[in-house]
Amino acid sequence: MTITMSSQNFQHHDHSSYFASITKDIEAHLKQSIIVKPPFTVYEPMYNLAFTTPPTSAPLLCVAACELVGGHRRQAVAAASSLHLMHVASFTHEHLPLTDRSNPNPMIHHAYNPNIELLIPDAIVPFGCELLTRLDNPIEDDHADRVLKVIVEITRAFGSQGIIDGQFHEKVVNRSNGEEENNNADWIDYTCRKKEGKLYACAATCGAILGGANEEEEEKLSKFGLYVGMIQGYSKIGRGKEEERLKRVEELTKLAIKELEHFKGRRVEEISSIILGP
Repeated sequence: MTITMSSQNFQHHDHSSYFASITKDIEAHLKQSIIVKPPFTVYEPMYNLAFTTPPTSAPLLCVAACELVGGHRRQAVAAASSLHLMHVASFTHEHLPLTDRSNPNPMIHHAYNPNIELLIPDAIVPFGCELLTRLDNPIEDDHADRVLKVIVEITRAFGSQGIIDGQFHEKVVNRSNGEEENNNADWIDYTCRKKEGKLYACAATCGAILGGANEEEEEKLSKFGLYVGMIQGYSKIGRGKEEERLKRVEELTKLAIKELEHFKGRRVEEISSIILGP
């Protein structure tokens, strides 16, 4: 699905270099953190999955949110790396080559046997949390509290009330109700909210927390992330009525832009450009 925006309040500028620099910093942090060492049967596939899984722009949003509220990039890179690893684990589990699925996910290249792709993500998840606990910033008195809040946000987003709920709901519907339910607007909206929506909301919230945002700023950026994530979710869904989906995307775009009005006077162009994708 091709997304086009007609909102007069939104202008898309090319900030690819900004997001490219964030991507470079995240990759450098991951390469420094994930060292291929014994047992090689664990760390070698962990390393490869971390760098071959199709990425999401949620980690970029995490860093952009941190910088928007006055934080420094170094404060958010570890959280962004953790978000990427959580995404890797979730993506790998979601795309296991299971033959009993009535509507299997699109075929992707599998470098490892299913048993490896089943077990390694379970090691990636705690490793992602460990990256956050390694942070040390003696300048900020409440740094430990911020890190704890971020860990809670991430585990909630990827847990049974977040992405896993969305994945489970999607699989149950695919198995039981067929094409008619797959095209249902409420079902599509729920899935996008729970999967991509929760991920991006978490990313924006984590960046805001680490950047020292107040509660109102956290809430605004969380909602912004939710709407951006749902837009990303709608862009991936190849079913349902095209006209209805485009209308919903336009509504979500306006809602996302409205949340950024609170930050008027700050550099919002970079973070707003993520609506269309960096």
